[in-house]
Amino acid sequence: MNTSNTLPLIEHASEHGGRRAVSDASGTYSYETLLEKSKSVASALLAQNGTDLSEKNVAFLVPSSFEYVAVQWGIWRAGGVAVPLAVSHPTSELEYVLEDADPEVVIAHESLAPKIESAVAARNIRFLLTDEVLNHAEGLLPDVAPRRRALIIYTSGTTGHPKGAVTTHANIEAQALALIEAWGWTREDDILCVLPLHHVHGIVNILTCALRSGAHCTMVEHFDADGVWEFFRAKQPTLFMAVPTIYRRLIKAFEEASAERQREFAEASKHLRLMVSGSAALGVQTLERWREITGHTLLERYGMTELGMVLSNPLEGERMPGRVGQPLPGVEVQLQDERGAPVAEGEQGEICVRGPNVFLEYWKRPDETEKAFRNGWFLTGDIAVVENSNYRIVGRNSVDIIKTGGYKISALEVEEVLRSHEFIEECAVVGVPDADWGERVSVAAEVSAGETLTLDELKEWASSRLAPYKIPRSLKVLDSLPRNAMGKVTKPQVVKLFQETV
Repeated sequence: MNTSNTLPLIEHASEHGGRRAVSDASGTYSYETLLEKSKSVASALLAQNGTDLSEKNVAFLVPSSFEYVAVQWGIWRAGGVAVPLAVSHPTSELEYVLEDADPEVVIAHESLAPKIESAVAARNIRFLLTDEVLNHAEGLLPDVAPRRRALIIYTSGTTGHPKGAVTTHANIEAQALALIEAWGWTREDDILCVLPLHHVHGIVNILTCALRSGAHCTMVEHFDADGVWEFFRAKQPTLFMAVPTIYRRLIKAFEEASAERQREFAEASKHLRLMVSGSAALGVQTLERWREITGHTLLERYGMTELGMVLSNPLEGERMPGRVGQPLPGVEVQLQDERGAPVAEGEQGEICVRGPNVFLEYWKRPDETEKAFRNGWFLTGDIAVVENSNYRIVGRNSVDIIKTGGYKISALEVEEVLRSHEFIEECAVVGVPDADWGERVSVAAEVSAGETLTLDELKEWASSRLAPYKIPRSLKVLDSLPRNAMGKVTKPQVVKLFQETV
């Protein structure tokens, strides 16, 4: 077989031949089959675009499956830039990405084509279905240099429209190799992917790391807590990665199961060698309850769309609750003050990053790209402090730092305390504009079924746990906090909830 590409991901795949690469509801596919089908996809893309896409954007709307991987790899092998579209997004949000990314081609799965075909036609974009590209006759493919653009992931966009973060093949390779080394990936690993595949967590941390290692990845279209527990029992994977919301749902499913099933699930957890949590802050209660159930201390890490992963707790050694560990191999991290000077250990500073993992640019936003860097360092906007060589995230420059009554406090710190309340399942602390305090500390909370919680009760409980200026002055009890596609709470929406009743 002629792989013809110079990308390490493709070159290494050819070494694994008939080994399992990807499984989904339709079956199990080898690395050899993945190379064959991705070559067909690449050939279909090149049928009307010459011998090389030359970094033209190709958007694709494909559910989590073998077909997703074959299409993604096919875009790369044709010399294109992959722009994954979120299967959960409404048509209006898909249209925004189409308008902003301006793709040369759009590929859609037959089941999802109705969501997007009219928008594609209105823009006169070439439209292909997965069935036709996966079965296209193979042709010659271009050599693709690692320095080329590879991927545009649109950030969550808690304020304003999402921005497309552009990473190169070399960036993705650096991000994957850092995690493979830090987390001990091998070709014998087996992982279940329940995360959406339009974010770096699923694309790089799970899918790319697995396939770059020669490991096996099982993909499911929808998360189902009982299904995950059954997968652990029946398939015995070695790794699992998820967001805190998923772990809380798994805990709930475990607690609702029979005693016999609980014993089976707990026993099944012993086959896993590593479980990772990220994309949002992990509550200590969740970490401790998960450890009680499975014996695993979840590994917390820190990263973002523009960088991949940056910090991680150790594979071996103590994992400290509320801490995100130390810099990953090959990643430079420095805490800086507002002038760009390094801060002393124990002092708060903005997390600044440089290294081969750092993205290339924001798509069509040169001014915002320039503002994101200072003296070669990418400015994350996240504030942290180093304690005993471990990084602790304090909050963001914006919503997670509350200035009230002359004090600067961390919303994340207050949230961590409030999550230890026996009735609070999850919460979001925000600063709401206030004429007297500058910002009023306010909390929106999800409480346990059948329980109630008043502001006075919360204040009394918190009085022995928080400094007076950190105690919330407003409370909203909600059935569900507003969240984005990755399960992160969208704090600007939480602020609006309080402002609507002022």
